[in-house]
Amino acid sequence: MTDMSNTKTSLGHAIHAITGKWGWFVALGVGELILGGIASTNLMAASLASVLVIGATMVVAGIFQIVHAFSMHGLRGFLFWLLAGIAYTAAGAIILYDPLLASFTLSLVVCAFLVAAGVMRTWAGFHMRPAAGWRWIVAAGVLTFCVGILLVATWPAIGLWLLGAMLVVDLIFQGWGLIAFGLALRSRATRHSSQPATV
Repeated sequence: MTDMSNTKTSLGHAIHAITGKWGWFVALGVGELILGGIASTNLMAASLASVLVIGATMVVAGIFQIVHAFSMHGLRGFLFWLLAGIAYTAAGAIILYDPLLASFTLSLVVCAFLVAAGVMRTWAGFHMRPAAGWRWIVAAGVLTFCVGILLVATWPAIGLWLLGAMLVVDLIFQGWGLIAFGLALRSRATRHSSQPATV
């Protein structure tokens, strides 16, 4: 009970600490909405940009893993970290060398993931019977599966825009979420400032 009250107190302090920063959340949300709008004007360019970011990230992560491996030289796990770093760096370099091919490949991976996720959600929903709401989980799984199959059927044509569309959707939803969160913080700050001070 004490731990729970301590958790609530620390959470309250954390929320209070960021209440004054609500403007930053709103500004970040507006920025993401603008970026999402820009990306939506050319989904192919957005797809290639996201692929290049993924490739560059993999190269940097691979280099860090290789450096980490040599810091463990002579210790157990050195070979694992070294090979993983080399593989990561090589994969990132291939993506940077041919982002168009990587866009097609990654879009197919996303489609396959949606199909697999749909099957797993449907299976999980049926295994939750007779719990309330199991039909919603099954319905969500079937919908995810159908979307995955539809995307697989239209591949490779979707390879040029799928990742860009996902980036746009993510930026827009995240932007609106940050704006809503920032405005909620502002409302909370206004409510607290209007309350009379206790002696």
